[in-house]
Order: sequence, then C-alpha cells, then structure tokens
Amino acid sequence: MKRLLRSTSVIALTLAVAGCTTPPPVALKPGDVPPAFTAPAAKDAAVWPVSDWWNGLNAPELPPLETAAKEQNLDLIAAAARVLQAQAQTGIAGSALFPSINATGTAQRNGTNVKGVPGGNTHNTFGVSAQASYEVDLWGLNQDAFRAAQQSELAARYAQQTVALTISADVANTYFDVLALRQRVTIAKQNIEAARRILTITEAKVTNGVTSNLELAQQRAQVAAEEAAVPPLEEQEREARYALAILLGRAPEGFDVTATKLDGIAAPAVQPGIPSSLLERRPDIAQAEAQLLAQHANVDAARAAFFPQINLSGSVGAFFNPTSMVWSIGAQLLQAVFDAGKLSAESDLQKARQTELLADYRKAVFSAFSDVESAMGQVTSLAEQERLVNEQETNAAEAYRIAELQYREGVTDLLNVLQTQQTLFSAQDQLVQIRLARLQAGVGLYRALGGGWTVTTDPNAPPSVGFRPL
Repeated sequence: MKRLLRSTSVIALTLAVAGCTTPPPVALKPGDVPPAFTAPAAKDAAVWPVSDWWNGLNAPELPPLETAAKEQNLDLIAAAARVLQAQAQTGIAGSALFPSINATGTAQRNGTNVKGVPGGNTHNTFGVSAQASYEVDLWGLNQDAFRAAQQSELAARYAQQTVALTISADVANTYFDVLALRQRVTIAKQNIEAARRILTITEAKVTNGVTSNLELAQQRAQVAAEEAAVPPLEEQEREARYALAILLGRAPEGFDVTATKLDGIAAPAVQPGIPSSLLERRPDIAQAEAQLLAQHANVDAARAAFFPQINLSGSVGAFFNPTSMVWSIGAQLLQAVFDAGKLSAESDLQKARQTELLADYRKAVFSAFSDVESAMGQVTSLAEQERLVNEQETNAAEAYRIAELQYREGVTDLLNVLQTQQTLFSAQDQLVQIRLARLQAGVGLYRALGGGWTVTTDPNAPPSVGFRPL
C-alpha cells in the first residue's frame, strides 16, 4: 500500500512539474541599463515628448497631414491587418482548450420490390448523432500554444505602433524636405538674379572699354553654372512631394503643399527621463519582448510534447423508424516511442530560436539607448552650427553688398565680387540645410524617445524579460 502511495505521489509530482510553465529568460544583465543618459540635453525642457508632438512645431500644414497619414497610410493599414491575423491565430490556438463537438443528421429511404405487392416494401430512416472529443491538457501543451499566440498578437500590436511612430516621423521629415528644397530653389534663383546684375555691369564696362572680354566670359560662365544648379533642386522637390503623397496613402499626381520655406518652424526642446523608463516607451522594444515571450511559450510547448497525449471522446446517436439509440465513450493515450529524434530536434530548434530573439531584444534595447544619445547630440551640435553659419551668412551678405558697390565704382575687380557672391550663396544654402537637419534631428529625438507612446498597463500581463533580477 505504501509503495502504491509512493508511486501515486511520484506520478502526481511528475504531472505537476510537467504542466508548469517555466519562467521567461532574463534578457538584461546588471549594468546593461545605465543610470542616466550622457549626451547634452536641455535641462529646462519637458521630459518625454507628447503623443501629438507635431502640433508644437509651428507648422500649420503638418497636423492635417499627420491625421491623413494615420487614416490612409498603406503601411499602417497593412499593419492593422496583421494585428487582425494575429488575433485570429489567438482564437484558433484558444479553441484547443475546449471540447470539440460535432452534430450529424441523416435521412434515408430504403425499399425492396416484392412481386405482386404494389410499391414493394419501403421505409424511411432518420437519425441524429453527436460526437465530442477533448484533449486533456495535463502537460500544458495547448496552454503554451495559446500563450505563444497571445504574445504574438501583442507583438503585432506593438509592431503596428512602431509603424505608426515611423510614419509620423517620416511625414514630418518629408514635409520639411519639400520646404527646404523650395527655399533652396528660391535662394539659387536670387543668386542668379544677383549674378545677372553683375553680368549687366560687366557688359557695360566691356562696351566702354573699361574691362576685358575675359571678365565678361567669366561672369557668363558663373551665371550658367548657377542656372544649372536649379533643375536638380526642383527635381528633388518634386520627388520629395511624391514621397509625401505616398505616405498619405494617395497618388502623387495633383498633390501639393502651400508652404515654401522653413522659417518660423521650430522643434520644441525635450529631454529624456531615466534610461530604464525608455524600455516602456518604445514600441519596438515592447515588440521584441513580446516576441521573446511568445518564443519562450513555444519552448515550453516543445517540452510538453515529450509527454503522452490523452484524448477523451464520446458519441450518441438516435434513429427513428425503426427507433434505436447508440452511444459510446472512450479514451486514447498517445505516446511517441520512436520518432528518430524529431521531438528532441524540435525542442532544440525552439531553444535556438529563443536564444536568437534574446539577442534581438538586447540589441533593440542598446540600439534605443544609442538612438537617444545620438539624437540629443545632433540637436545640440546642429543648434551651435546653425548659430555660427547664421553669423557667417550675415557677414557674407554685407561683404557682397560692399563688393558689388565697389565693382560698380571700379574700385575692385570682378574676382572679388565673384568670391563674395559665392561665399554668400554657399552660406545661405548651407543655413537652410542645417535648419532642415536640426528640425529632423528634433523629430529624430521625439522618435527615439517613443513619440509619447507608453506600454498599456495590464495587471494580468506576463513578467517582463528585462526587469527581473538574475
């Protein structure tokens, strides 16, 4: 009797151990998450961007564009469809936790021909039957599959938010591209007008014998060179406009925006919180974590597959004319005896996949920290660069004004005019490009900080892979 009790206890313990899920792997080690970011940041700025950060850029056209992208962007629509697919897969996996019941109805008419009997011997048979089957999930195989599907659905939802964050940043950056290229075209045309003024003066001096044809040829070459710089800028502007239309989910033909320059647009300063909080504010990190947890459930499922499968089945049927009823119940035990290493190989496959996703998660975390550090550094360095180039542009404009006046009066030669004009044009063009880069760096910082997104708190959510101690 004692031996029987001991055997029963061992069996019960085996069932309990086999049916329990294992804890998820610890992805982050001590020291992986720094205590603070090191790149320079605006100390008096707000912590973390707001979810509608584009409303604070002083670009009236941008918010409607962002709204249109949220509703019509084709990548977002595809991401939403992938969420629905994952949701359906969760439903499929969850159905294995419940019995399967099928019902069947039959109708049959039978007869025999008897000589001398009109119509012969005929009768009707009607019947209904039901079959039920249920897999007893002692080892948690179906629960693990359901858990994997749930985490995969979460990963699809986080992926959708990652796409949304990327699209909102791309819309802003592409819109700024269009405006910057338009402003550069305007500067180039203003420079052409200035060069033509110098050409007119030079032609007059040649006519009066004051200067040589060499200076005239040099200035004509300068005008042609500056005119040649306009078509590529105009083509880039068209292509940027087409790209913006695609982001809005529409054909590029007929699409346009009204603004023509970046003046007045500014990205409000923002600073990050502590690095550990970033792990809950980036949807790509949440996606990587959900994928890892889903794969860990697959590892548990592969482990549970080594144990026997128990299926219960039953059926009942009733037939009328003649009337009869039949029923049956049964159980089936299925245990792999020899599978040439299939189950072991499947377990090794799932474990290797988990190791891969563990590395992917760690890389996502470190990349997020790098994104924030780089974006903060770019915002700071570009602000200083803009200040210096703005000073250069102011002095270059004054130098060109003086040089043009002196050339009219014959005090200086054409070479000085050309040099000061080129310096001014380069400074003006560079200033627009730096302002564009600074705006886009601000958008990059908003994106690196998660764009105002946060993980939805769920008390029933599984433990995080990143915050538990070793």
